[in-house]
Amino acid sequence: MATKGKVSRRDLLKQAGLTGAAAAAGGLSLSSDASAQAATPPTRWDRETDVVVIGSGATGMPAAITAREAGSSVIIVEASKDIGGHAICSGANIPLGGGTSVQKKAGIADSPDLVFRDLTDWSVVQPNGAPDYRYNDHEIIRAFADNCAHTFEFLVGRGVKFVNDTPDGRAGSAHGNSVPRQMHVAVLDWPQVQTGQPVAAADRATASNGNGLMRPLEAAARKAGVQILLEHRMTAIYREHPQSGRVLGIAVSNNGRTLNIRARKAVIVATGGVSGNVHFRRMFDPRLTEEYCGLAGMPWSNQDASGELASMAIGASLWGLANFSSETGSGLTKPGKIGCQYGYVNLTWMPGSPVFDEARASGLRVRDWQNVIMVNMLGKRFYDETGDDFTGNQYNQIKPYDPASYRNAKNVAYNPNNFINAALAGIGDGKNGGGPIWAIFDADAAQREKWDPKPPNVDTGAGFFFSADSIDALASKIQMKHQRVPMPPATLRETVARYNSFVDAGKDTDFEKPAPKYRIAKAPFYAAWATPVIHDTRAGLRINANCQVMDMNGQVIPSLYCGGESAGGFSMHGLARCLCQGYIAGHRAHAEHIT
Repeated sequence: MATKGKVSRRDLLKQAGLTGAAAAAGGLSLSSDASAQAATPPTRWDRETDVVVIGSGATGMPAAITAREAGSSVIIVEASKDIGGHAICSGANIPLGGGTSVQKKAGIADSPDLVFRDLTDWSVVQPNGAPDYRYNDHEIIRAFADNCAHTFEFLVGRGVKFVNDTPDGRAGSAHGNSVPRQMHVAVLDWPQVQTGQPVAAADRATASNGNGLMRPLEAAARKAGVQILLEHRMTAIYREHPQSGRVLGIAVSNNGRTLNIRARKAVIVATGGVSGNVHFRRMFDPRLTEEYCGLAGMPWSNQDASGELASMAIGASLWGLANFSSETGSGLTKPGKIGCQYGYVNLTWMPGSPVFDEARASGLRVRDWQNVIMVNMLGKRFYDETGDDFTGNQYNQIKPYDPASYRNAKNVAYNPNNFINAALAGIGDGKNGGGPIWAIFDADAAQREKWDPKPPNVDTGAGFFFSADSIDALASKIQMKHQRVPMPPATLRETVARYNSFVDAGKDTDFEKPAPKYRIAKAPFYAAWATPVIHDTRAGLRINANCQVMDMNGQVIPSLYCGGESAGGFSMHGLARCLCQGYIAGHRAHAEHIT
């Protein structure tokens, strides 16, 4: 085996032709009594295997399959009751390029070098001036670029089917401006975690989501002989010495009992990021306080920083932190559905879902933001409700495109695009966090949108939806965990009256909402949770090109690997980086010496 940290790109590509994204690995969390101190290795192991993978999502599953198919024994530990992590809840848009078989068939000229150039182009910026690729780690991007096509063929070979036979640039972000790379996974016959049922037979080959990605990979893992331990929560990673030596294995909890699992070769962290850990995510953005609780992918799986915390306890460093708070792509989004806790636009929990008892409501999908006004905790409007999310680079977004040229930024029409920032700004009370945002509408708006504002479409029990026969009564009813101050009825009444005057005049002089259309005047009146949604994690543990975790001195922590949303240095939203880094980590972990 090549010396750790010294493996060249040529060596990577030799490894079985193999080596080297919104989201999406298994949801795990440290126990409540876990500390930042390194755990003392046990004197006895309950189980042993060559490779232990923590998490069963888009990083963990390919890591486990590649290591097992290469000849290593593998155990996956997954905290949840089922596999898939955030990936199984995703839209399954996968931008793997670099010269894939489908790109070649379609006559699309792509290469690893072109992928690398695209994903490290400092000059690509969004209309708000935020750069998509400027803070990417070049070594990590080089490894991704060199393994993109291999990862795609790996998926095809494990039963993953796609709805399109020609790559496109639709959906997702930060996958390069030069050529189309995006493929969309067909759901096929698999039951959907969102509904508990397969999609209609006529749509199974044309609808795309993560069930069609993760269920074939699960089948491939089980066929290869990977052991999958569900409801096994990692609580510690063991290292020979607190801050030195190789990683030996992990501790897990399972239904009240503790198990120690030895890894003769390596441990792979595939736990999926930090978006669900309030204190961890606030290291990157202090505004992201407790009220941002409607995380994309939850309640199927959480991103609780467990892998990062356990790795940091044995010396791991963080990396690429600027990417987490970059105002590009869909790291933070407007809610696409209102009146429910989990309002991410591309994920709807239905009563047949295995986790609907936790989701509690499906939400009201907003087709036209002219039908609502958005107010803060004090009942005041703060921005044009039709304002967009942050944008992200996609194929052909910049035209003309001159790689690494200052002209790219000059040719982008400036648009500050501040809806998210306005929502997170707060109420001037000296406290962090913007607090709840409420969509206010009336009976006529509900009729126009064809909404039925009753459970299970809205969540009245947990305080994410309110109704009343007057505006004053509505404001008085808004009481819930995250509403830290009462909403003054007079303020909401004045806000609605002022907005109605804008409708009458045909002009919004406060926030320039384009030709405000509808008065809010017909009872009953409604207040629906419409707080921004945290989507994915784009910063995490420091890794090198081999997905080996590194410490604060830039040294490899022997036998510890990481990829996907738990790893830093990569701004791409979504599945491609998760799948590819899982693929790399699995092969590199297999190549470790048995101890």
